[in-house]
Amino acid sequence: MKIGILGSRGIPNEYGGFEQFAQYLSVGLADKGWEVWVYCSSSHPYQKDRWHGVNLIRCYDPEDKIGTAGQFIYDLNCIRDSRKRDFDIIYQLGYTSNSVWYRLLPDEPVIVTNMDGLEWKRSKYSHRVRKFLKYAEKLAVKSSDLLVADSEAIQKYLKHEYKSNAEFLPYGADFFYHPEPEQIKEYGVQPYGYYLLIARMQADNHIEEIIRGVLKSNSDKPLVVVGSVKNEFGKYLKKTYECEKILFQDGMFDAFRLNQLRYHSALYFHGHSAGGTNPSLLEAMASSALICAHDNDFNRAVLQQNAWYFFDENDVSEILNSGVENTKNHHFVCENLNIIKDKYNWTKIIDNYNKLFMKII
Repeated sequence: MKIGILGSRGIPNEYGGFEQFAQYLSVGLADKGWEVWVYCSSSHPYQKDRWHGVNLIRCYDPEDKIGTAGQFIYDLNCIRDSRKRDFDIIYQLGYTSNSVWYRLLPDEPVIVTNMDGLEWKRSKYSHRVRKFLKYAEKLAVKSSDLLVADSEAIQKYLKHEYKSNAEFLPYGADFFYHPEPEQIKEYGVQPYGYYLLIARMQADNHIEEIIRGVLKSNSDKPLVVVGSVKNEFGKYLKKTYECEKILFQDGMFDAFRLNQLRYHSALYFHGHSAGGTNPSLLEAMASSALICAHDNDFNRAVLQQNAWYFFDENDVSEILNSGVENTKNHHFVCENLNIIKDKYNWTKIIDNYNKLFMKII
C-alpha cells in the first residue's frame, strides 16, 4: 500500500501547518505499515532520503528565487514525478498552486485532497488573486475522488457550495507535560508575566490589532510576538511597534521551546481568521494556555465557549483591562484539554486516516 503526500514544503517541519501535519501523518502511517513518500522542496535543509521510516522525494522549487510563482513550478514538478511512482493514493495538501495542473495527475491512484481553508476569502490577497483562488478551489473539487476537511466549518461549506460529502479529519496536537520555567528566561520574561502571539506575519492573522490592543490596555505585561519578520508586513510591524512592551522573536520550529512559551504565558492570542483548524491553536490548547482568539466560525468550532474572543483592538484592550489573565486556572484550560483528548489527539486522527485509506484501497 503506497501513498504519496504532495503539497507541503517537506519534512521535518521547517515552515508551518501543512508541514507539521505531513510530518505527523506520514510517520504515523509508516508505523502502520504503509509505504509513505513525502515530496520535499529542493531547498529544504534536511537532504537525506528517509526520515523516521518515511521516504522523501525532492523536487526543484524556485520559490526562493522568483517568489510565489515558484510554488506553482514546485507543485508541477511534484505532480509530474508522481506519474512514475505507482502510488495507490495521492494525498494533496491544499489546492492553491496545484489544482491548475490536475490534468497531469496520474490516472491510477485515488486522488484525495485536503481542502485547507477558504483561501479566496483572505484579505491579504487582491481581488484578482482571490478570484483565481476561487477558481482553483472549484478545480480541486472537480479533480478529486475524495475531499478532506480539517474543520467542520469547511465541511459544511463544501456541502453547501459543491454538494460534496467531505470527510472531516482534523489536525492533532500532543499534550505538553514538562514545564520548565527556566527555559523562557532567554526571552527576557517571567512565568505568567507576559502575553504571547505565534503567527506568520500576515494581516489576516490580526497581529496589528492585537499589538495595538495590548499597547492601549492598562496592563504592564509585554507581548511576545513569535514569527519571522522578513516579509514586508513583518518589517513594518517590527519597525512601528517594537518597544519594551512589544517583544519580537524570530520564527522557530522547536516544539519544546514553543510549548514552554505557551504554557507559561498569562494569555495566548490567536488571531487567525482564515483557514480551517489551525495547528498552532491546537498546540496552545494542549499546552494548557489560556486563550483569547479572533471571533470567527473556524476558531469557535474548535474552542467552542472555552476562550475569550475579540474582533478588534478595543476588544483586546477591554479583555486585558478586565484582569482576565489572572485566571490562569480557569475552567477554560481544563475544557480545552478535554477537547484535545476527545477530538484532536494524534493517535485517534492517524487511526482514522488509516481506516479511511484502507477503505479506499
